[in-house]
Amino acid sequence: MQRRTFLHALAAAPLATTGGQLWAAPASGSRLLVVFLRGAYDAASLLVPVSLAALSLDSNWGLHPALRDNIHPLYQNGQVAFIPYAGTDDTSRSHFETQDTIELGQPLGGSRNYRSGFMNRLAATLGGSALSFTEQLPLIMQGQLAIPNTSLRAPAKSALDQRHSEAIAAMYRGTPLATPVNEGFNVRAEVMRDMAGEMEAASRGAIPAKGFEREARRIARLMRDKYHLGFVDVGGWDTHVGQGGSSGYLADRLGELGRGLAAFAQEMESDWDKTVVLVVSEFGRTFRENGNRGTDHGHGSVYWAMGGAVNGGIAGEQQIMSAKNLFQNRDMPVLNEYRAVFGGLFERMYGLNASQLDTVFAGAKARDIGLV
Repeated sequence: MQRRTFLHALAAAPLATTGGQLWAAPASGSRLLVVFLRGAYDAASLLVPVSLAALSLDSNWGLHPALRDNIHPLYQNGQVAFIPYAGTDDTSRSHFETQDTIELGQPLGGSRNYRSGFMNRLAATLGGSALSFTEQLPLIMQGQLAIPNTSLRAPAKSALDQRHSEAIAAMYRGTPLATPVNEGFNVRAEVMRDMAGEMEAASRGAIPAKGFEREARRIARLMRDKYHLGFVDVGGWDTHVGQGGSSGYLADRLGELGRGLAAFAQEMESDWDKTVVLVVSEFGRTFRENGNRGTDHGHGSVYWAMGGAVNGGIAGEQQIMSAKNLFQNRDMPVLNEYRAVFGGLFERMYGLNASQLDTVFAGAKARDIGLV
Protein backbone atom coordinates (compact mmCIF):
# COMPACT_ATOMS: atom_id res chain seq x y z
CA MET A 1 0.00 0.00 0.00
CA GLN A 2 3.04 2.34 0.05
CA ARG A 3 2.34 3.32 -3.55
CA ARG A 4 -0.72 5.25 -2.33
CA THR A 5 1.52 7.85 -0.64
CA PHE A 6 2.80 9.10 -4.01
CA LEU A 7 2.13 8.76 -7.74
CA HIS A 8 4.64 7.65 -10.32
CA ALA A 9 4.56 9.26 -13.74
CA LEU A 10 3.68 6.67 -16.36
CA ALA A 11 4.46 7.19 -20.01
CA ALA A 12 1.38 6.67 -22.16
CA ALA A 13 1.63 3.34 -23.95
CA PRO A 14 0.51 3.79 -27.56
CA LEU A 15 -2.13 1.40 -28.80
CA ALA A 16 -1.21 -0.57 -31.87
CA THR A 17 -4.49 -1.49 -33.52
CA THR A 18 -3.78 -4.90 -34.93
CA GLY A 19 -6.01 -6.59 -37.42
CA GLY A 20 -8.14 -9.22 -35.75
CA GLN A 21 -10.47 -11.81 -37.13
CA LEU A 22 -14.07 -11.02 -37.99
CA TRP A 23 -16.16 -13.53 -36.09
CA ALA A 24 -19.37 -14.90 -37.45
CA ALA A 25 -22.71 -15.08 -35.62
CA PRO A 26 -23.02 -17.36 -32.56
CA ALA A 27 -23.99 -20.31 -34.73
CA SER A 28 -20.28 -20.58 -35.60
CA GLY A 29 -19.47 -21.36 -31.97
CA SER A 30 -18.19 -18.04 -30.61
CA ARG A 31 -18.66 -17.53 -26.87
CA LEU A 32 -18.88 -14.43 -24.66
CA LEU A 33 -18.78 -14.49 -20.86
CA VAL A 34 -19.14 -11.29 -18.81
CA VAL A 35 -17.75 -11.47 -15.26
CA PHE A 36 -18.97 -8.61 -13.06
CA LEU A 37 -16.88 -7.87 -9.95
CA ARG A 38 -19.51 -6.33 -7.67
CA GLY A 39 -18.22 -3.97 -5.03
CA ALA A 40 -15.73 -2.00 -7.17
CA TYR A 41 -12.39 -3.80 -7.04
CA ASP A 42 -9.20 -1.79 -6.60
CA ALA A 43 -7.99 -1.77 -10.20
CA ALA A 44 -4.98 0.38 -9.23
CA SER A 45 -3.67 -2.57 -7.21
CA LEU A 46 -4.25 -4.96 -10.10
CA LEU A 47 -2.44 -2.89 -12.74
CA VAL A 48 0.30 -0.82 -11.11
CA PRO A 49 3.46 1.13 -12.02
CA VAL A 50 6.06 -1.39 -13.10
CA SER A 51 8.62 -0.03 -10.59
CA LEU A 52 6.32 -1.18 -7.78
CA ALA A 53 5.04 -4.42 -9.27
CA ALA A 54 6.38 -7.95 -9.05
CA LEU A 55 5.27 -9.04 -12.53
CA SER A 56 6.27 -6.76 -15.40
CA LEU A 57 3.77 -6.57 -18.28
CA ASP A 58 5.43 -3.87 -20.37
CA SER A 59 7.64 -0.82 -19.79
CA ASN A 60 4.91 0.99 -17.87
CA TRP A 61 2.67 -1.51 -16.13
CA GLY A 62 2.96 -4.47 -13.81
CA LEU A 63 0.54 -7.07 -12.52
CA HIS A 64 -0.38 -7.88 -8.92
CA PRO A 65 1.75 -10.85 -7.75
CA ALA A 66 -1.38 -12.80 -6.68
CA LEU A 67 -1.93 -13.49 -10.40
CA ARG A 68 1.56 -14.87 -11.01
CA ASP A 69 0.57 -18.49 -11.58
CA ASN A 70 -2.75 -18.07 -13.40
CA ILE A 71 -3.34 -14.83 -15.32
CA HIS A 72 0.29 -13.88 -15.95
CA PRO A 73 1.03 -17.00 -18.07
CA LEU A 74 -2.07 -16.27 -20.17
CA TYR A 75 -0.90 -12.69 -20.60
CA GLN A 76 2.53 -13.89 -21.69
CA ASN A 77 0.78 -16.06 -24.30
CA GLY A 78 -1.01 -12.98 -25.67
CA GLN A 79 -4.43 -14.07 -24.40
CA VAL A 80 -5.18 -11.26 -21.91
CA ALA A 81 -5.68 -7.56 -22.60
CA PHE A 82 -6.04 -5.01 -19.81
CA ILE A 83 -7.95 -1.79 -20.48
CA PRO A 84 -7.03 0.90 -17.93
CA TYR A 85 -9.02 4.13 -17.63
CA ALA A 86 -12.19 2.18 -18.41
CA GLY A 87 -15.69 2.65 -17.10
CA THR A 88 -18.84 4.71 -17.34
CA ASP A 89 -19.41 8.46 -17.23
CA ASP A 90 -21.71 7.91 -14.24
CA THR A 91 -20.01 9.84 -11.42
CA SER A 92 -22.39 8.96 -8.59
CA ARG A 93 -19.90 6.59 -6.92
CA SER A 94 -22.95 4.61 -5.84
CA HIS A 95 -22.54 0.83 -6.14
CA PHE A 96 -26.16 0.23 -7.04
CA GLU A 97 -26.66 3.15 -9.39
CA THR A 98 -23.44 2.52 -11.29
CA GLN A 99 -24.01 -1.22 -11.50
CA ASP A 100 -27.46 -0.47 -12.94
CA THR A 101 -25.92 1.98 -15.39
CA ILE A 102 -23.47 -0.60 -16.73
CA GLU A 103 -25.91 -3.49 -16.83
CA LEU A 104 -28.61 -1.52 -18.62
CA GLY A 105 -26.15 -0.05 -21.15
CA GLN A 106 -28.50 2.85 -21.82
CA PRO A 107 -27.56 6.51 -22.32
CA LEU A 108 -27.09 8.57 -19.16
CA GLY A 109 -29.83 11.08 -18.51
CA GLY A 110 -33.52 10.68 -19.14
CA SER A 111 -35.62 7.75 -18.04
CA ARG A 112 -34.28 4.21 -17.71
CA ASN A 113 -35.93 1.02 -18.91
CA TYR A 114 -35.17 -1.45 -16.13
CA ARG A 115 -36.51 -4.30 -18.24
CA SER A 116 -33.85 -3.97 -20.93
CA GLY A 117 -30.29 -5.05 -20.14
CA PHE A 118 -27.62 -4.83 -22.81
CA MET A 119 -26.79 -8.55 -22.85
CA ASN A 120 -30.46 -9.36 -23.41
CA ARG A 121 -30.50 -6.96 -26.35
CA LEU A 122 -27.29 -8.51 -27.67
CA ALA A 123 -28.71 -12.03 -27.36
CA ALA A 124 -31.91 -10.96 -29.14
CA THR A 125 -29.87 -9.34 -31.93
CA LEU A 126 -27.63 -12.37 -32.41
CA GLY A 127 -30.27 -15.03 -31.94
CA GLY A 128 -27.86 -16.98 -29.76
CA SER A 129 -28.53 -18.94 -26.59
CA ALA A 130 -27.77 -17.22 -23.27
CA LEU A 131 -27.66 -18.20 -19.61
CA SER A 132 -27.12 -16.17 -16.44
CA PHE A 133 -25.12 -18.07 -13.80
CA THR A 134 -26.84 -16.25 -10.94
CA GLU A 135 -29.47 -16.97 -8.33
CA GLN A 136 -31.71 -14.17 -9.62
CA LEU A 137 -31.90 -12.85 -13.17
CA PRO A 138 -29.75 -9.68 -13.17
CA LEU A 139 -30.63 -6.46 -14.96
CA ILE A 140 -28.06 -7.12 -17.66
CA MET A 141 -30.00 -10.21 -18.81
CA GLN A 142 -33.54 -8.83 -18.48
CA GLY A 143 -35.53 -7.88 -21.56
CA GLN A 144 -37.74 -9.12 -24.36
CA LEU A 145 -35.85 -12.42 -24.72
CA ALA A 146 -36.61 -15.06 -22.08
CA ILE A 147 -33.18 -15.94 -20.63
CA PRO A 148 -32.88 -18.63 -17.94
CA ASN A 149 -30.72 -18.25 -14.86
CA THR A 150 -29.24 -20.77 -12.46
CA SER A 151 -26.96 -20.57 -9.45
CA LEU A 152 -24.02 -22.94 -9.63
CA ARG A 153 -23.03 -22.75 -5.99
CA ALA A 154 -23.32 -25.82 -3.79
CA PRO A 155 -27.06 -26.39 -3.39
CA ALA A 156 -29.19 -27.34 -0.48
CA LYS A 157 -31.67 -30.12 -1.08
CA SER A 158 -34.06 -28.91 -3.74
CA ALA A 159 -37.59 -28.07 -2.70
CA LEU A 160 -38.80 -29.32 -6.08
CA ASP A 161 -38.57 -33.00 -6.93
CA GLN A 162 -39.21 -34.40 -10.41
CA ARG A 163 -42.92 -34.80 -9.75
CA HIS A 164 -43.31 -31.17 -8.73
CA SER A 165 -41.28 -30.01 -11.71
CA GLU A 166 -43.51 -31.94 -14.12
CA ALA A 167 -46.65 -30.55 -12.48
CA ILE A 168 -45.42 -26.98 -12.84
CA ALA A 169 -44.37 -27.55 -16.44
CA ALA A 170 -47.86 -28.93 -17.19
CA MET A 171 -49.43 -25.72 -15.86
CA TYR A 172 -47.63 -23.70 -18.54
CA ARG A 173 -48.08 -26.16 -21.40
CA GLY A 174 -49.61 -24.48 -24.43
CA THR A 175 -48.72 -20.98 -23.23
CA PRO A 176 -45.91 -18.62 -24.38
CA LEU A 177 -44.05 -19.45 -21.16
CA ALA A 178 -43.90 -23.19 -21.84
CA THR A 179 -40.50 -23.10 -23.57
CA PRO A 180 -38.61 -20.95 -21.00
CA VAL A 181 -40.16 -22.93 -18.10
CA ASN A 182 -39.10 -26.26 -19.60
CA GLU A 183 -35.65 -24.92 -20.43
CA GLY A 184 -35.26 -23.66 -16.87
CA PHE A 185 -36.06 -27.08 -15.43
CA ASN A 186 -33.73 -28.78 -17.93
CA VAL A 187 -30.87 -26.44 -17.02
CA ARG A 188 -31.52 -27.01 -13.33
CA ALA A 189 -31.50 -30.78 -13.76
CA GLU A 190 -28.30 -30.65 -15.79
CA VAL A 191 -26.54 -28.52 -13.19
CA MET A 192 -27.72 -30.71 -10.31
CA ARG A 193 -26.38 -33.83 -12.03
CA ASP A 194 -23.04 -32.14 -12.60
CA MET A 195 -22.77 -30.91 -9.03
CA ALA A 196 -23.82 -34.25 -7.54
CA GLY A 197 -20.92 -35.97 -9.29
CA GLU A 198 -18.43 -33.38 -8.07
CA MET A 199 -19.72 -33.52 -4.51
CA GLU A 200 -19.24 -37.29 -4.55
CA ALA A 201 -15.71 -36.79 -5.82
CA ALA A 202 -15.06 -34.28 -3.03
CA SER A 203 -15.74 -37.01 -0.46
CA ARG A 204 -12.75 -38.82 -1.92
CA GLY A 205 -10.26 -36.04 -1.31
CA ALA A 206 -11.20 -33.54 -4.05
CA ILE A 207 -11.10 -29.79 -3.45
CA PRO A 208 -14.21 -28.61 -1.53
CA ALA A 209 -16.91 -26.82 -3.53
CA LYS A 210 -15.79 -23.36 -2.47
CA GLY A 211 -14.81 -20.24 -4.34
CA PHE A 212 -14.93 -19.24 -7.95
CA GLU A 213 -12.63 -21.85 -9.48
CA ARG A 214 -15.05 -24.76 -9.33
CA GLU A 215 -17.96 -22.56 -10.38
CA ALA A 216 -15.93 -21.32 -13.36
CA ARG A 217 -15.33 -24.89 -14.54
CA ARG A 218 -19.07 -25.61 -14.43
CA ILE A 219 -19.75 -22.43 -16.39
CA ALA A 220 -17.20 -23.47 -19.01
CA ARG A 221 -18.75 -26.90 -19.47
CA LEU A 222 -22.22 -25.45 -19.98
CA MET A 223 -21.02 -22.74 -22.36
CA ARG A 224 -18.80 -25.13 -24.27
CA ASP A 225 -21.68 -27.51 -24.88
CA LYS A 226 -24.67 -25.23 -25.27
CA TYR A 227 -24.60 -21.50 -24.47
CA HIS A 228 -23.07 -18.69 -26.50
CA LEU A 229 -23.57 -15.84 -24.03
CA GLY A 230 -23.06 -16.04 -20.27
CA PHE A 231 -22.99 -13.78 -17.24
CA VAL A 232 -21.72 -14.31 -13.70
CA ASP A 233 -21.08 -11.91 -10.84
CA VAL A 234 -18.48 -12.23 -8.09
CA GLY A 235 -18.81 -10.21 -4.87
CA GLY A 236 -16.52 -9.11 -2.05
CA TRP A 237 -14.58 -6.22 -3.62
CA ASP A 238 -15.65 -3.26 -1.45
CA THR A 239 -12.36 -2.85 0.43
CA HIS A 240 -12.86 0.16 2.71
CA VAL A 241 -11.01 -1.51 5.59
CA GLY A 242 -7.87 -3.67 5.75
CA GLN A 243 -7.38 -4.06 2.01
CA GLY A 244 -3.79 -5.25 2.20
CA GLY A 245 -1.11 -5.00 -0.46
CA SER A 246 0.91 -7.82 -2.01
CA SER A 247 -0.81 -10.05 0.55
CA GLY A 248 -3.99 -9.76 2.58
CA TYR A 249 -7.69 -9.54 1.79
CA LEU A 250 -7.54 -8.10 -1.72
CA ALA A 251 -4.63 -10.32 -2.73
CA ASP A 252 -6.59 -13.39 -1.63
CA ARG A 253 -9.63 -12.32 -3.66
CA LEU A 254 -7.52 -11.63 -6.75
CA GLY A 255 -5.86 -15.02 -6.39
CA GLU A 256 -9.23 -16.78 -6.22
CA LEU A 257 -10.48 -14.83 -9.22
CA GLY A 258 -7.34 -15.57 -11.21
CA ARG A 259 -7.51 -19.28 -10.48
CA GLY A 260 -11.15 -19.34 -11.54
CA LEU A 261 -10.56 -17.53 -14.81
CA ALA A 262 -7.58 -19.74 -15.63
CA ALA A 263 -9.70 -22.81 -14.86
CA PHE A 264 -12.42 -21.50 -17.18
CA ALA A 265 -9.88 -21.10 -19.97
CA GLN A 266 -8.58 -24.63 -19.42
CA GLU A 267 -12.06 -26.14 -19.28
CA MET A 268 -13.13 -24.47 -22.56
CA GLU A 269 -10.54 -26.65 -24.35
CA SER A 270 -10.46 -25.91 -28.11
CA ASP A 271 -13.42 -23.52 -27.78
CA TRP A 272 -11.13 -21.11 -25.89
CA ASP A 273 -9.96 -19.89 -29.30
CA LYS A 274 -13.54 -18.72 -30.01
CA THR A 275 -14.21 -17.28 -26.57
CA VAL A 276 -13.96 -13.78 -25.09
CA VAL A 277 -14.24 -13.18 -21.34
CA LEU A 278 -14.88 -9.60 -20.22
CA VAL A 279 -14.10 -8.76 -16.58
CA VAL A 280 -15.71 -5.52 -15.42
CA SER A 281 -16.55 -3.67 -12.20
CA GLU A 282 -18.79 -0.68 -11.49
CA PHE A 283 -15.92 1.74 -10.79
CA GLY A 284 -12.41 1.89 -9.38
CA ARG A 285 -11.16 3.12 -6.03
CA THR A 286 -9.29 6.13 -4.72
CA PHE A 287 -5.54 6.31 -5.27
CA ARG A 288 -5.01 7.47 -1.71
CA GLU A 289 -5.38 5.08 1.19
CA ASN A 290 -8.03 5.99 3.77
CA GLY A 291 -7.60 6.00 7.57
CA ASN A 292 -8.71 2.36 7.83
CA ARG A 293 -5.95 1.03 5.56
CA GLY A 294 -8.44 0.59 2.79
CA THR A 295 -9.67 2.55 -0.24
CA ASP A 296 -12.90 4.38 -0.97
CA HIS A 297 -15.21 4.62 -3.98
CA GLY A 298 -13.50 5.95 -7.10
CA HIS A 299 -14.24 6.41 -10.79
CA GLY A 300 -12.15 4.84 -13.57
CA SER A 301 -11.31 1.13 -13.45
CA VAL A 302 -9.37 -1.52 -15.36
CA TYR A 303 -11.36 -3.96 -17.49
CA TRP A 304 -9.95 -7.24 -18.78
CA ALA A 305 -10.51 -9.11 -22.02
CA MET A 306 -9.39 -12.74 -22.19
CA GLY A 307 -9.53 -15.42 -24.86
CA GLY A 308 -7.57 -17.51 -27.30
CA ALA A 309 -8.09 -14.97 -30.09
CA VAL A 310 -7.71 -11.84 -27.94
CA ASN A 311 -4.90 -9.46 -28.88
CA GLY A 312 -3.10 -9.38 -25.55
CA GLY A 313 -1.43 -6.34 -24.04
CA ILE A 314 -2.48 -2.96 -22.65
CA ALA A 315 -5.32 -1.57 -24.75
CA GLY A 316 -7.29 1.62 -25.19
CA GLU A 317 -6.59 5.31 -24.72
CA GLN A 318 -4.07 6.15 -22.00
CA GLN A 319 -2.32 9.12 -20.48
CA ILE A 320 0.49 9.88 -18.04
CA MET A 321 -0.70 9.02 -14.54
CA SER A 322 0.16 11.99 -12.37
CA ALA A 323 -1.49 13.98 -9.62
CA LYS A 324 -2.73 16.64 -12.04
CA ASN A 325 -4.45 13.99 -14.20
CA LEU A 326 -6.48 12.44 -11.40
CA PHE A 327 -10.24 12.75 -11.72
CA GLN A 328 -11.47 15.17 -9.05
CA ASN A 329 -8.01 14.93 -7.46
CA ARG A 330 -8.66 11.39 -6.25
CA ASP A 331 -9.46 8.81 -8.94
CA MET A 332 -8.41 7.25 -12.21
CA PRO A 333 -10.29 9.08 -15.00
CA VAL A 334 -12.44 7.32 -17.59
CA LEU A 335 -10.92 7.57 -21.07
CA ASN A 336 -12.40 4.34 -22.46
CA GLU A 337 -16.17 4.53 -22.09
CA TYR A 338 -17.50 1.00 -21.77
CA ARG A 339 -20.39 1.21 -24.24
CA ALA A 340 -18.06 2.46 -26.97
CA VAL A 341 -15.42 -0.20 -26.19
CA PHE A 342 -17.94 -3.06 -25.96
CA GLY A 343 -19.69 -1.85 -29.10
CA GLY A 344 -16.40 -1.95 -30.99
CA LEU A 345 -15.70 -5.44 -29.69
CA PHE A 346 -19.16 -6.72 -30.68
CA GLU A 347 -18.79 -5.12 -34.09
CA ARG A 348 -15.53 -7.00 -34.56
CA MET A 349 -16.72 -10.31 -33.09
CA TYR A 350 -20.13 -10.55 -34.73
CA GLY A 351 -20.01 -8.21 -37.71
CA LEU A 352 -22.88 -6.13 -36.34
CA ASN A 353 -23.93 -3.17 -38.47
CA ALA A 354 -24.62 0.34 -37.17
CA SER A 355 -28.33 -0.32 -36.69
CA GLN A 356 -27.71 -3.51 -34.72
CA LEU A 357 -25.10 -1.81 -32.54
CA ASP A 358 -27.55 1.00 -31.83
CA THR A 359 -30.04 -1.60 -30.65
CA VAL A 360 -27.52 -2.88 -28.11
CA PHE A 361 -26.07 0.50 -27.09
CA ALA A 362 -28.38 3.27 -28.21
CA GLY A 363 -26.57 6.48 -29.08
CA ALA A 364 -23.08 5.10 -28.45
CA LYS A 365 -20.37 5.37 -31.09
CA ALA A 366 -18.56 2.03 -31.31
CA ARG A 367 -14.80 2.22 -30.87
CA ASP A 368 -12.63 -0.69 -31.98
CA ILE A 369 -9.52 -0.74 -29.78
CA GLY A 370 -8.23 -3.96 -31.31
CA LEU A 371 -9.19 -6.44 -28.59
CA VAL A 372 -9.72 -9.21 -31.17
